[in-house]
Amino acid sequence: MKVKIFKVRLNKEFLNKDQRTLDKFLETHTILQTKTAFVNDENYWSVVLYFEDLKPAISEVKETQSIKYSIEDHVLNPDELKILDALKYWRSEKAKDQNLPTYFIATNKELMSVAKYKPARKEELLDIKGFGKHKIENYGEEILDILENA
Repeated sequence: MKVKIFKVRLNKEFLNKDQRTLDKFLETHTILQTKTAFVNDENYWSVVLYFEDLKPAISEVKETQSIKYSIEDHVLNPDELKILDALKYWRSEKAKDQNLPTYFIATNKELMSVAKYKPARKEELLDIKGFGKHKIENYGEEILDILENA
């Protein structure tokens, strides 16, 4: 078993870069255990991953090179707001269970895009900006269930 430590800085200039670095690592390794801690003095999350290298395998969800859907200044209708509320509640509970900040699960903009776009299959989640293979494999089924039942 190997160990890798990541620093996810909350400063806007570093957050996306740090999160992408962590996501890339998660896509290529089998994670056996995780530990997280918030470092108040420097305002960042320390993420410790215990892992094994992945063998090349065929991915269940394939990445696309197409332009991704992202809600910009759209206003959500009442049905979409109901979906958004359900997604935010799910995200909050998931973050508590995994001891992570909510934006690690999905950002507000990503959830708004899901509520507006309403994907019906995991592959369609790839069309939404911010959703990659790792996020879809971890949360895709739950998100689709919420969309189906909201």
